[in-house]
Amino acid sequence: MPAISFEFFPPKTEEQRVQLDAAVSRLKKSEPDYVSVTFGAGGSTLSYTDKTVKQLRQEHGLSVAPHLSCMGGTRAEIGELLDTYKASGCRRIVALRGDLPSGMATPGDFRYAAELVAFIREHSGDHFHIEVAAYPETHPQAENALADLRHFRNKVDAGADGAITQYFFNADAYFRFVEDVTRLGVSIPIVPGIMPIANFSQLRRFSEQCGAEIPRWIVKRMQAHGDDAAAVRELAADVVAELCRRLIDGGAPGLHFYTINRARATTAVLDRL
Repeated sequence: MPAISFEFFPPKTEEQRVQLDAAVSRLKKSEPDYVSVTFGAGGSTLSYTDKTVKQLRQEHGLSVAPHLSCMGGTRAEIGELLDTYKASGCRRIVALRGDLPSGMATPGDFRYAAELVAFIREHSGDHFHIEVAAYPETHPQAENALADLRHFRNKVDAGADGAITQYFFNADAYFRFVEDVTRLGVSIPIVPGIMPIANFSQLRRFSEQCGAEIPRWIVKRMQAHGDDAAAVRELAADVVAELCRRLIDGGAPGLHFYTINRARATTAVLDRL
């Protein structure tokens, strides 16, 4: 089994905090290499929930990689965040461009993730292992596929150590992406992002927004089960587990699970592996 990692988001309510704690308690039994924590949605990405990072480190004993976005932040503010993460013992950062927070007029001092990666290296040297995003099915805002590959190489040239992909359900898209960037001289490990299927209708809506394609055969098989929730869960776990097997057999260096702060769908996949 290759290295696995999980992504969580900062809870906003007491109910969400209880849900996160329950999910982490179950998933940490799989001994993840690390877990990542997104910046909170809504409001400035700089008001990052450091409490979640501390909780996962101190209460659960996990290695934590905070997500860091360049949108809306000045060099001074992001430098201060880096110092905070370094002081708390974090050795890994997920560096992203991110989206401009609602109501914020200016993007900050950095326009692209490559600029953020370069600044992290300038500010913190080699202290952090830096992960960046990759898009096997092309970033939805990219001018074209070739431009997207070049943007990715720029992040690597700026100092990225590894990459985590947007989720996908077509293994060939991942393998083609790895081949394409390898031809551009990229040699860092590229870890597939895996989205366990918990709520299929919700997943379809989200996938349309972020540009992730759900193959027609998956949609049709899901529809065939109608309202049979148990059958849908079984099919979902089988489909994602088979995707993971193809990726592992094809040489993927690890698997990064987008948990949505719930354990059941991810655990069902891991049990099958």
